[in-house]
Amino acid sequence: MATKTRSKRRRSGTRSVYKPRGVLHPRVQEVGPHRFGIVSFDVGKGKSKWMLCNFYGEELVEVQEVFHTRCGFDLAIALIRDALQKHDIRDQVIAIERTGDYHLPVKRAFAKTDFEARIVHPFATKQFRQADDPNAKTDPNDLKAIFRAAVNGFGLLEPEPEPVYQRLRLLVRHRRDLVEKRSSVCCQIREHLDAVLPGYAAIFDNVWESRIALPLARGYPSPELIREANVEGLAKYLRKAGIRVHRGVLQRIVTWAANAASPAENADIHQQIWTALDDDRAAKTREIQALEGQAVSLLVKTPYVLLLSHPGIHVVTASELAGEMGPISHYAGPKAITGRSGLFPGRYQSVDVDHNRGPILRCANRRLRAILMLIANNLIRCNHHFRALNVIWQSQGKDPRWTRVKVVSRFSRVCYQMVAGGKVFHHPGQRGRDYILDKLLAFHGEHQTAPDKTLGDLRMAIQQIPKAELDNEAAPLRKRIEGRRGPQPIRDIVLAVLAEAGVGTVELTDEVRDAS
Repeated sequence: MATKTRSKRRRSGTRSVYKPRGVLHPRVQEVGPHRFGIVSFDVGKGKSKWMLCNFYGEELVEVQEVFHTRCGFDLAIALIRDALQKHDIRDQVIAIERTGDYHLPVKRAFAKTDFEARIVHPFATKQFRQADDPNAKTDPNDLKAIFRAAVNGFGLLEPEPEPVYQRLRLLVRHRRDLVEKRSSVCCQIREHLDAVLPGYAAIFDNVWESRIALPLARGYPSPELIREANVEGLAKYLRKAGIRVHRGVLQRIVTWAANAASPAENADIHQQIWTALDDDRAAKTREIQALEGQAVSLLVKTPYVLLLSHPGIHVVTASELAGEMGPISHYAGPKAITGRSGLFPGRYQSVDVDHNRGPILRCANRRLRAILMLIANNLIRCNHHFRALNVIWQSQGKDPRWTRVKVVSRFSRVCYQMVAGGKVFHHPGQRGRDYILDKLLAFHGEHQTAPDKTLGDLRMAIQQIPKAELDNEAAPLRKRIEGRRGPQPIRDIVLAVLAEAGVGTVELTDEVRDAS
């Protein structure tokens, strides 16, 4: 109904101060204010309170309580239907205040009926409550505020969720939560490891990526034991564990042990703690990799996979952006992306005063803002074009925060053109694009994905790539296969199968055919 109203308003040339997805007045005019009902729901944990009023605000059903159970919802719906019939209400909406995820059972219950459920943001409820009674926050006052918000067009229709984006959003958010928890665990490990082996972690560029750092710390939990083992003992220990290492690295460790400080008191307890935490870190790492594999299988079903052709955008980043943004059809243009994330300055204007460069807005989709800012950091670090711009802006004395918002603004324009237009990356001011299939193959190779799943993801990605770009995508694949002899890595075999499936042609050697 709101869509029809918006189209009528455009044809007639009139404008309204009400939100297009929240306007009710055309429907109210058809049935009359006394015959239009608004059911307000103030949602809580496990139960909610509701009331029914007509458009004038006359209470037709006083405040009622409903428990979030099937019987509770059935009873509430039956009461609402009886009240609508009794008072001859011919049209109605259900206004539900968004409260975390607690409002979703109420919304789902009414979605199964012929009632239209609209969502009221808590910010709107707060503003309409404060106008009436700013010093008393009670459930009846909240219900009245929800009613006023709905009457004034702040009860909004939400687009129907798409399953792919819903599942992707849950996966990437869970992954991000695990990454943050793993980072916290790593800090704890470092603290206890330094108590056992003071200064040991500083020997390595990255103690978490080193193959020998933590295994040696487990087997030799004191500098004295490392000195006694010497290079030969450490090498023998690592060989038994199936780890190969250059002796120069072991010599550096032995040299550190010769000058290491004494361990802390109760070093054995610290050793027990950090090894347990390291087991937790390893388990979280495996779970994160599994979630990333699930996320990429959903990413390839969306046009956001085209973002992989943008230099500086990788598989995990594209998955997070797709999950947080949702369908690109929900955005009217690139400014809608930065607008939803709140990445634009606030404004204060009154008469002749106009401060249009205020601070970044607080009220925004903060998860979308976070991934956009992460992309800005990655582009400045990994993309030559944005790295050069960053150097220029730094020389001009620009605030680093301003720089990142500027990068997000430019990226949003490119992102919208690519995803909404179904295009791969082309920009006259930047170097050539990256290759989507190549990035996907590298990702699956790092995660040791099963060949059948890898091939399935590649085929889904091919369906999103414009046909005119398939030959370009095949070019780096040919270079990986042509002229090679002997055993081939599994991802190269997948490349060969992919080439045979239609993305270019490749002359395979007999060895590759036998391996396939």
